[in-house]
Parts: sequence; C-alpha cells; structure tokens
Amino acid sequence: MAKDRAKQSNSHIKGIVILIIALVFIFVIFPASGNRSLLNILTLIFLYMAMSQMWNLLGGYAGMLSLGMQAFIGIGGYSLTVLSVNYGVNIYLAIIIGAIISALFGLAVSPAVFKMSGVYFAIGTWIVAEALMIFFSNWKFVGYAQDWSIGTVFGMSQTQLYITAAIVGALSILVVYGLLRRKTGLALMAMRDSTSAAEVMGVELFKTKLKCYVIACFMTGLIGGAVYMQQGYINPSTGFSINWTIAMTFSVIIGGLGYMEGPIIGAILYVVIAQIMYNYPGMSNIVLGIIAIVVILLAPQGIMGFIYEKTGFLLLSPRRSIPEKNIIEQARDKVIESVKEASSKKAQE
Repeated sequence: MAKDRAKQSNSHIKGIVILIIALVFIFVIFPASGNRSLLNILTLIFLYMAMSQMWNLLGGYAGMLSLGMQAFIGIGGYSLTVLSVNYGVNIYLAIIIGAIISALFGLAVSPAVFKMSGVYFAIGTWIVAEALMIFFSNWKFVGYAQDWSIGTVFGMSQTQLYITAAIVGALSILVVYGLLRRKTGLALMAMRDSTSAAEVMGVELFKTKLKCYVIACFMTGLIGGAVYMQQGYINPSTGFSINWTIAMTFSVIIGGLGYMEGPIIGAILYVVIAQIMYNYPGMSNIVLGIIAIVVILLAPQGIMGFIYEKTGFLLLSPRRSIPEKNIIEQARDKVIESVKEASSKKAQE
C-alpha cells in the first residue's frame, strides 16, 4: 500500500510539472515566437480539442453518443455573426450569448431526444442538426444559404485568435475535469456502464443526463463562436455540417474514448493529417478512415487507453478507486429495499 501511494504521489507530481511546462509554452513561449504558421496550427488543435472534449464528455463518460453536436457549432457561429455584425455587440460577449442560446436550445430539445437511447439517440440528434441547417438555409434574417462574411474579426491578429482558442481549450478541460471530480462524474460513468444499475444505486437518470447535455451544449456553442472567429465567414452548409462531428468522433476514438487525454492526442493527429492532406480533399477522409481502422484493430481502447494499460500513466483523467465489495453491498441493499417495499405494497392491496 505504501509503495502504491508513493507511486501515485510521484505520478501526481510529474503531472503537475508537465502541466506547468505546457502552460508556459502555450501562453508565453508560443505567442512570443510570432510564428504565424505555428500559431495557426495550434489554434486549430485547441479548437478541435475543445470540441472533442465535449463529445467525449457525452459519449465517453455519459454513454450518450451524439451525431448532432454540429447544431451548436452552427448556433454559436451564427450568434457571433449576427450579434457582432448587425448589432455591434462586442465579439467576446457575442460568443458568450451564443453559448447561452446553445444551452437553451439543448434544454428545449432534450425532452424529445432523451426519449431515445443508443443508436436512436445518435440519429435523433443528427436529425435535429439537419433540421436546423434546412431552417437556416430558408431564413431570410440570416441571408438564406449565402455566405456571410464576419467583418468584425478581420482586424484581429493571429496571436489574438490563438490566445482565444487556447483559453477555450483550457476551459473545456477544466469544465470536464471539474464535472468528473464531482458526484455527477461518478453518476455519469455509472449511467454509461448500466442505466438500470445506476438507477438502482439512486442516480437520477434524466437530471444527470440533462445537466451533462446542457453543459456540453453551452461549451460547444462557445467553441463554435471561437471557431468562426478563425473562419471569418459562415453559411448553413458549413456551420451545421456533419464534418464537425466526424472530426470530434475521429479525435476521440483515435485518442481514447473515456480518457480526457484522448481528445488532445486525437485533435493533434487530426489537424496534422488534415494539414498534410489539404491539397488532396478527396483523399482526406479516406486516409482518416484507414488510420481509424488500423488504430481500432491494434488498440481498440485508443492511443491513450493503450498507454494507460502499458504504463499506468494518466495526466488528466480522474480515476477513483472504490472497493468493489462496497459497491456490491450497496447495490444489494438497494435491491432488497426495493423488493421489500414492493412486497409491502402488494400485501396492503
């Protein structure tokens, strides 16, 4: 036990040192370099990493595999555009308002999509996103399906865009980490592994799902605004494109589903491959698909899962050790109580 504690302590110290070094490079050394190409690539990595963290929160920790997260990228992007271009709202305030609108929209559709589970939930969320794309394509207020130039971002330097993306990326990690360190995190993972067992253990399924989903919607809307600061223009076919969710899914599966480090590794690989294949747009998805298949065959748990199995090293993912006996006893007691209550009710009838 003493050796295990010493190992955990050393691992914790190493993790803190790595994080401090990473933060110094991200917020001091890279911006000071002034290398536009490097900053552009890092900006993309942070944005895709943030998106993937939200998809991993839903799919990897809550078991809610969504194919419709692009809906909130589009809402965030259009909120930024309309508010800053048409109404002169400060661009960062516009991003926050877009995130709030995304959360409210997620709250509005949740009663319908939560009635579905598994593949039906995935298809249901995708249909919601497709419906939004059609709606925006026929909405005069946003210029129908035409490209809308976001002139308010044209004066921003690459360093400003980079810092914004880095803050959004760091915030996404903090949100997920903070959520998983609370009781809600345990409830999400219990719900992912078995909804019936989680319910027996006292997990409020709808309330837990709703909390997780609304947080993911809020953050994805925030990320969508930051994404379109970088893009500089928007239209419905790109704003609500399934390609956003494909990128998130690829990053999480390759990096490691259910590991916070997974989206980071996956986003780096995705952006690097996308940059290499930039001049071969028809081949890009084929190459990504081949890489995904190879990784799934060789390391079904993803790159981070493979590293964890071999070394036991985790930098961010919270791991809680709860004695299995206690879990079994608690579940048994809950079942016994439920049976007793049901029996007494029947006897009274």
